[in-house]
Amino acid sequence: MDTQESIIIFDALSQETRLRAFRLLVSAGKDGLPAGALSEKLRVPHNTMSFHLNHLSNANIVSSRREGRSIIYSANFPLVRDLIRFMVRDCCSVEFASIREDEKGVSIIELTSSCSDKPCESKKGKCDGTS
Repeated sequence: MDTQESIIIFDALSQETRLRAFRLLVSAGKDGLPAGALSEKLRVPHNTMSFHLNHLSNANIVSSRREGRSIIYSANFPLVRDLIRFMVRDCCSVEFASIREDEKGVSIIELTSSCSDKPCESKKGKCDGTS
């Protein structure tokens, strides 16, 4: 994952309906949901939902497949994993966030629950963004 790819994903998710749809798709797991079900659950007209799903598809954060007359959408979990890994890897300091693989190859993200007064490695200064 590079910066440009992450910007495209964040742009796609920076709209309320798209973010809500994406969260439903993540909750649905790899089986996904039909476009009509997303439209109903979010109380969004079908043509509007189609517009937003197209935007998410263009960002590659969701994929679609046809099943009969329905189009089923699902979250692109490998891309989501790469985005999270990208964000954690570029985080302020290993003291505040780290990612590691367990013995089964599962990625584990560890975040501290509070911030210390130690300055970050980044240009922002302390981990709360103050200088």
